[in-house]
Amino acid sequence: MVDGIAVLRLKPWEERTKKQQQLTDELRPKLMSIPGALAFPVNPPSLGQPFRSTPIEYVIMSQVPYPELQRIVDRFLDQARKYPRVQNLQTDLRLNTPEVRVTIRRDKLSDMGINVDTVGRTLETMLGGRQVTRFKKDGEQYDVIVQVAPVDRSTPADISDAYVRVRDSGMVQLSNLVDVREGVSPQSLNHFNRLRAVKVTGTLAPGYAIGDALTAMDDAAKRALPPTAQTDLDGQSREFRSSGGEIYFTFVLALLFIYLVLSAQFESFGNPFVIMLSVPLSMTGALFTLWLAGGTLNIYSQVGLVTLVGLITKHGILIVEFSNQLRAKGEELIDAVVDAATLRLRPILMTTGAMVLGAVPLALATGAGAESRIQIGWVIVGGMTFGTMLTLFVVPTAYTLLAHRRKLPAAAALPAAEVTQPHAGPAD
Repeated sequence: MVDGIAVLRLKPWEERTKKQQQLTDELRPKLMSIPGALAFPVNPPSLGQPFRSTPIEYVIMSQVPYPELQRIVDRFLDQARKYPRVQNLQTDLRLNTPEVRVTIRRDKLSDMGINVDTVGRTLETMLGGRQVTRFKKDGEQYDVIVQVAPVDRSTPADISDAYVRVRDSGMVQLSNLVDVREGVSPQSLNHFNRLRAVKVTGTLAPGYAIGDALTAMDDAAKRALPPTAQTDLDGQSREFRSSGGEIYFTFVLALLFIYLVLSAQFESFGNPFVIMLSVPLSMTGALFTLWLAGGTLNIYSQVGLVTLVGLITKHGILIVEFSNQLRAKGEELIDAVVDAATLRLRPILMTTGAMVLGAVPLALATGAGAESRIQIGWVIVGGMTFGTMLTLFVVPTAYTLLAHRRKLPAAAALPAAEVTQPHAGPAD
């Protein structure tokens, strides 16, 4: 099997009407229909991976010999090809490299008094060549290499025609001492995590993401691989799964950091909890909007979700802080919550409108690289819109329920002269 790669440069974005992914989808069936060849187009990765890297890089590891490992991988491929999420699956293990295996008959060597290293050095000298001396002529130094002429070492049968010296200074033909067999071996002995490994690569079917493909590969591994085999990821697949775990940690860290800051500001652990209730509400709206827009949960949308945590909590702060001020003035709990939600409605809507309208150009972006901006834009638009609508009802309700079980923090009790009269105008 001969590998080859061709790089095609597309016209600039403004000079063509089709996206790179659309061109790839159109070329794939045409290339796959070429008889006697396995050809398929691959979009180059965009996050620093090698040019030939494919979206799916699934590693199968085991300690069994490579021929047995090949049979294990073949069973895995038969199972994985049943899933429509992955295409163009192939492996880097190819047992097609010709080799000649020489087996020494040690009993014959012992009878004739020949050492094993003598046979090895003879084969090395006759076939591979060995430098025996140097000589100088006209001020130049030359190496003297002993080796059989190419015409006498072109076939495996020529190995048996060589002679080796025996104990009594005689010569014996190697055909009496060794067995020569032809076979095949892997092009390269690949390892991963110090284990014999085979890397299965593939591309994504239209309409599917890397997460969908890896789920299918994991399911195929459970069905086809023996207990002695292990699996791992490499390339883009490894980056995807590792970044997914890191973003969850980052998200939790952002929530914890904001909660601690709010706890220090209000000198209470209850008020920040009420404020943080707006976060899951906005996340629900963001993911729902992202699904309606046909987006996926990728690195760009995840950045938008983390940004949304800080944006949406401002609404809860406005309601809770003003409710505390009104209660410190002497108003009843229900009246304070209703007045705070009413008087803070205008600044909340103004803040939301500014953020949403500012993100609309991102959500409706066009041109080269617009896919990344669209993901962030729709997350902010959906999260702020739905989160604000739900926050106006959930935060006052939660504040009312929790306030019955706790007293107003001392820090919230402001002197009467410092409490401003409620008014209908905007407030920060």
